Amino acid sequence: MGFLESMRLSFEGLRSNKMRSLLTMLGIIIGIAAVIGILTVGDGLSSSITGTMSGMGASTISISLREKESDIPMAGMMGVMSTPDDGDLISEEMILEMQKRYADDISAISLSESAGSGRAKDGRLYANVSITGVNNGYFTAEDMDLLAGRFLEDRDDEGGRMVCVASDKLVGNMFGGDLQAALGSEISVEAGADRLRLRIVGVYKYEASAFFIYTGSDRDLSTALYIPLSVAKRLSGSGDGFSNITVLARADADSASVAARLEDFLGRYYRRNDDYTISATSMESIIASVNDMMGTLSIAIAVIAAISLLVGGIGVMNIMLVSVTERTREIGTRKALGATNANIQMQFVVESAMICLVGGMIGIILGAAFGYLGSTLLGVPTLPDLGSVALAVGFSLAVGIFFGYYPASKAAKMDPIEALRYE
Repeated sequence: MGFLESMRLSFEGLRSNKMRSLLTMLGIIIGIAAVIGILTVGDGLSSSITGTMSGMGASTISISLREKESDIPMAGMMGVMSTPDDGDLISEEMILEMQKRYADDISAISLSESAGSGRAKDGRLYANVSITGVNNGYFTAEDMDLLAGRFLEDRDDEGGRMVCVASDKLVGNMFGGDLQAALGSEISVEAGADRLRLRIVGVYKYEASAFFIYTGSDRDLSTALYIPLSVAKRLSGSGDGFSNITVLARADADSASVAARLEDFLGRYYRRNDDYTISATSMESIIASVNDMMGTLSIAIAVIAAISLLVGGIGVMNIMLVSVTERTREIGTRKALGATNANIQMQFVVESAMICLVGGMIGIILGAAFGYLGSTLLGVPTLPDLGSVALAVGFSLAVGIFFGYYPASKAAKMDPIEALRYE
């Protein structure tokens, strides 16, 4: 009796005992479905996160002050940092020197300063705003979409001009969405005790952050109102330096390598500083870390879910032992007709493997369906990876062979005379 004949007999056995076969497969089905579903949702979630972070700029490098030592336990992990003195901040001279030295690697340097929040008003019309002082490089680094007018320029910062770049949401609230009417118009902005008169020189398209969910109306939505950096510093009363800056590396540059060089360069200014040093992190390295973390997490959860495969394998072995006992006379008859031990062993191993393989296929279909549904609910419809499917099929076969080997060996070693006398 060859391999194909063993497969035919296995399928006949599955059809003749449908309910028992299904219950035997149940552990395999649940285990494979759980593994495929978890890996599929994990892949979708990882793609969503990395896609969002890539949209923020894979070439972006964040440079910030970092305390050398802290008296607060776990301060670094909690993001707690004492207020640096003006002498500790990253100065404009450092930034200019860095930009000059690494001009071939740097596309833009983004500087910003928060000047609080407020409300732009014109009679009964209003728009909520968060006032942010920026330099010209900020708009390049953020890849903002200009709808009308211009972005802020160096001359605006140097002259301390009372100009601003507003969002299309503000224009919609205060100018009925007419971009041309908004350009050149002055708006009054109340920010705490300050009242500013700002002239709109540009309008940008507002893009909601992927990490911010706003459920209110556009009328009450607060959008950024950009003003010259020097004006914002005057309003906030902050020093001339910066505690953090953002650098946009050129497209052809390795941002992780550039980040390391910039950290080393600026770090030289802090060698004699007892409190602070510089930390530079590229978005590319963060994305790689997130991918590694999500991959490890998915595999860890999948391994836990795969424990049910062990339970399913034990169930298969139990049923195969019962089957061997039930078919003792059949085994004796086949041996009397000339079947070898190898033929008997192959028959039962193939039968065990087919039970696990069919259960694995059903599990793959269910896992793919649940994984697709789960990833769709997260907004990232994802199908299972072909590698995961192939691994699941191989693992199902391996479980069937491993747990079917002992019952098959027991059947093969039966004495034909004793088997024929079995009642």
